[in-house]
Amino acid sequence: QVQLVESGGGLVQPGGSLRLSCVGSGFTIEDYVVGWVREAPGQLREGVSCIGRSDGRDGRPYYSDSVKGRFAITRDNAKNTVYLQMKNLKPEDTGHYYCAPDTLRGTAQDLCIQPIPDYWGQGTDITVSS
Repeated sequence: QVQLVESGGGLVQPGGSLRLSCVGSGFTIEDYVVGWVREAPGQLREGVSCIGRSDGRDGRPYYSDSVKGRFAITRDNAKNTVYLQMKNLKPEDTGHYYCAPDTLRGTAQDLCIQPIPDYWGQGTDITVSS
């Protein structure tokens, strides 16, 4: 049974940092392009950061313009885990963040542009507010 468990969200002040974790079970995350997708009220679903498989076939990690330079996505295949390090958080980063593993979109950029993954977890909430 495929399961995704996202964690690390919370309430943080503007300028603060958080690290999200996505632990997969029931499948091998190494075989997937994985993204972090954000949903916020009144906003379109956004693929904010996506990472290809470790052999590089899926291109470089991709970041949406809204998070470029502030977020970093990494993976630890031995732990079946993908991380999202977030710094200099802004109020507009507030939202529900989902881990999104995928085998069909293609590159990391493809997944972020069209975030329709194979699986969805429950996600984790981030609120950036003073």
